[in-house]
Amino acid sequence: MSRIFLSAKIPSIGTKLLDKAELDYQVFDGTGVISKEELIENITDCQVLICPLSTIVDQAVIDQAPNLRLIANFGAGFNNIDADYAKKKGIYVTNTPIVSTNATAELTAGLIIALSRRIVEGDRLMHGAGFDGWAPLFFLGNELKDKTLGIIGMGQIGQSLAEKMSAFGMKIMYSQRHQLDSEQEKVLKVEFHTQKEVIQQADILSLHAPLTDETRHLLNYEVFQQMKNSAFVINAARGPLIDEEALVQALNDQQIAGAALDVYEFEPEVTETLKHFDNVILTPHIGNASVEARNQMAEIVVKNAIACVQGNALNHIVNGLPQD
Repeated sequence: MSRIFLSAKIPSIGTKLLDKAELDYQVFDGTGVISKEELIENITDCQVLICPLSTIVDQAVIDQAPNLRLIANFGAGFNNIDADYAKKKGIYVTNTPIVSTNATAELTAGLIIALSRRIVEGDRLMHGAGFDGWAPLFFLGNELKDKTLGIIGMGQIGQSLAEKMSAFGMKIMYSQRHQLDSEQEKVLKVEFHTQKEVIQQADILSLHAPLTDETRHLLNYEVFQQMKNSAFVINAARGPLIDEEALVQALNDQQIAGAALDVYEFEPEVTETLKHFDNVILTPHIGNASVEARNQMAEIVVKNAIACVQGNALNHIVNGLPQD
């Protein structure tokens, strides 16, 4: 048996590799996100599941797939999978790290620019009532030069963002559990500070931390109160890093100047009130939605699927299961 199930369509570069390897596979061809019932129905006798972040693979799902050997997640994050339980069952969990770094950093940079210069707000205006003409005080935004960008989480994406935004003349400070070495900081032109200092001093605060019990609701109302009233918040990492109810309150109370979100606390649902703020930009989780990144992600998951079926070594195992 070498059955592989893909719970969502992936770029054709991936399925072409499966065809070339002459492996038996099926792709979910329904509309929208696959339901739990449909997922279980399709993986009861498969060895490999290739799935995106929107596919929830919990204990109940895993228990219905006795032959499963690999869950290849199409994404760098894997919060959608009960990786610990998979390990107990001897099932490898892999992800697609690194390749989405540039795409996500580019989107974050775009959100920063768009929010600071009110680009989306201006686009809405011009698609509606329009404007009366140029005027000295009309539609003023803020330049990025000499502003402070605070980054929480200086991993690959945080570092890529720092490189990009330093070109705009921004001062960049960061916080994370472990400080980078001095040479890295010099190259990236960044300064290490405590998380509280970053939050208090940032003109733009961008989140790039993983979602853990400690980072859930990293930004709550108490934290928003510590920020500059002129500051913007950007989140293209994980939705639950922000307490969206607290974010709404902070925006209403003008504790902060605006926000740009690509991920959401209750994704795919969005807190309805956020849609009514002119100073909030909302994008549909498109951080790594570039042709280049998604093609590379497809190659990684499919090559791991092929390796698993053929008994070869896997790459990017995230649940600590040792290979034979």
